[in-house]
Amino acid sequence: RSLDDDLLQPYTRGHGPTHSHRHVRACQAVIYGNTTHESWPSSSRGGRPVAESNVFVTDVEEGTRWVLGHMTVVHDPLKAMSVLEPGGLDGCRMHHRVSVEDTAKAAGCLYAQNGGFFNTKSGECLGNVVSSGRLVRDSGGVQNAQFGIRSDGTLVFGYLSQEDVLDRSNPFVQLVSGVIWLLRNGEIYINQSLEAECSETQETGSLRYFVDVVSARTAVGHDKEGRLILFQIDGQTKKRGMNLWQVAEFLKKNGVINAINLDGGGSSTFVTDGSLASYPSDHCTSDSRWRCSRDVSTVLCVHQRRCHPANCSEHGECVDGHCHCQRGWQGPACDSLVCQPPACGPHGVCTASGCVCDAGWRGANCSEGCLPGFYGDACTKTCSCFNGGSCDPVSGRCICPPGFQDKTCEKVCPLGFFGASCAQECRCDDLCPCDPQTGSCNATLPGETNSTLHRAGHCLARQMITSWRREEEAHRKQPYLTERSWLIITLVLTSLLLASLIVLLHQACRQSATSRFPERTDYSYVPLRDINGAASCARETGESGNGSLGLEDSDFEEEIRSP
Repeated sequence: RSLDDDLLQPYTRGHGPTHSHRHVRACQAVIYGNTTHESWPSSSRGGRPVAESNVFVTDVEEGTRWVLGHMTVVHDPLKAMSVLEPGGLDGCRMHHRVSVEDTAKAAGCLYAQNGGFFNTKSGECLGNVVSSGRLVRDSGGVQNAQFGIRSDGTLVFGYLSQEDVLDRSNPFVQLVSGVIWLLRNGEIYINQSLEAECSETQETGSLRYFVDVVSARTAVGHDKEGRLILFQIDGQTKKRGMNLWQVAEFLKKNGVINAINLDGGGSSTFVTDGSLASYPSDHCTSDSRWRCSRDVSTVLCVHQRRCHPANCSEHGECVDGHCHCQRGWQGPACDSLVCQPPACGPHGVCTASGCVCDAGWRGANCSEGCLPGFYGDACTKTCSCFNGGSCDPVSGRCICPPGFQDKTCEKVCPLGFFGASCAQECRCDDLCPCDPQTGSCNATLPGETNSTLHRAGHCLARQMITSWRREEEAHRKQPYLTERSWLIITLVLTSLLLASLIVLLHQACRQSATSRFPERTDYSYVPLRDINGAASCARETGESGNGSLGLEDSDFEEEIRSP
C-alpha cells in the first residue's frame, strides 16, 4: 500500500463551497442565462471497438518539462462507460478504499482511471455518485463541477442543483463529482469556476494554489462527436506534471469541448486490462524507494458495450450493447409492447402475443362478437342449448325460450309457472296450471301430465282427509274425569249404599224383636204423677209402718236410673 504522501485536496474543511446553486447561477456570465451546466448528445457508434487508448508524452513550459500520460476515447459512452464504487456494490456505503487495479479487474474493465474525491481518513466518498442507475450518494446540492450521463445518453458537464441530480424524467445513469470546470463550450472556464467553487483547501493551501500547482492530474471530457475523453497524466505535486491551466489548454488543443477535473496527485491512476499502466507518485509503505498506487474511491470504467438495463427488461437478450427483443416487445430496452392501445379497441388488452379479447369478443382487434354456440375468451369455448335456447357469449349460460329452463333448456317449466326462465306465475282460477310458454289458462296438457295430476290429486285428497280427522280429534272436548275415575266413584257410592242398607235392616230387625217381647224392655214406665206423690205416700207409710218401704223405694229409684 502507498503512504498517501502526495495529497492534492482542494478544501481544508469538508468538501465543496457552502453557497447555494442560486449563487452559482447569479455569478455566471449573462450569455449562459440560467443554465449552469452543458448537455451534449453522446456518440453511439456500433461495429467499432468500444474505446481507443493512447500513451502520449508532451512538453510543457516551452520544452522545459515533459509529461507522460494516457488519453482514451470512448465511442459509445452510454453503453461502454460506468462509474464504479470502490471494490464493487456498496463500496461507498461501507467507506471502502480499493486500488483502481482491483476494482477494474473485478468489473472486467478494458480501461479504468480514478474518479471522484474522497476523505483520506474515513474513506467516505465525496460529492454526488450515481452508478449504473443507482443513486449511491447525494451531496445535498454542494456546488462542484459534475460529470454525468443521462438515461437517453446525454452527456452533462457543469454545476447541478439537487433537483437536477434527483430528476426522474431523464435520470442520471452515471454521475461523479470533481473540482473545477476546465472547459465550457470549448473555452477555458477556470476563473469562473474558481468563483463558483471558492473555498479553502487542505494540505496544498487555497483553491487558487490547487489550480496552479503542478501535479499528477485526471480529467474527463467530450469532443464535438459526443465521444467521451478520459485523460490522465503522471506527476508529483510541486515537481512534475501539469497545473489545471495546462490541462485545460492541452484538452482544448485536442478537440475537447467540455471537461472537468477529477481527483489527482497520488490518486491519479490509469489501468489497462486490470494492470497498472501509469506511474503513481505515492511512496510504498514497505520501502520508500518504490512507488505504489493509492487505494481510492470511485473509478471510471470502460468496458464492453452493455445494455441498459443489462437484462433488457427481461424481454430480450443483450448482444454487443443492443437488446434483441423477444416477439411482441420493442424499444432499446425491450420495455414497450408492439401492440399498443387502442389497437385492441374497448374489448381487448394488448399483450406480447397480441390482443387478448374480453369474453364474448374475437378477431385480431377484438371487434367481432362470438358465433352462435361459442363463448368465453376469444370465443373458444362451446355451449349446448336445446329447444331453441341461445348461449350467452360472456358467461356461456343458456338463455332459454319461454316455457323451458335448466342449464341446457331441456326441462319444461314446472306446473304453475311459464315464460322466459319460468319466472312468471300462472294466474288461473282454482290454481289450475297454465300453458308453460304463453301462460294461457285454456291449456291442453299432455296425457302423461294429466295422469300425473290425477295421481297427485288422489294422494293430496287422502292426505287432506287424514289431516282433517287428526285436527278434529285434536279439537274434540275431552271429559273432566276419566273412565277409571268414574269407576272408582261408582264403587265407592255402591259401597256406601250397601252399608246404609245393612244399617236399616239391622234397625228393622230390632224393632221387630221389641214388639214381640215387650217384658224385655230396658226401662220402666212410671207416670209423672206417681213420682210427684212419692213423698206424701212415704210420710203416710212411715207413720203407719216400720219404715221398710223407704229402702225399697230407694232401690227402685236406682233401678229406674240405670239402663
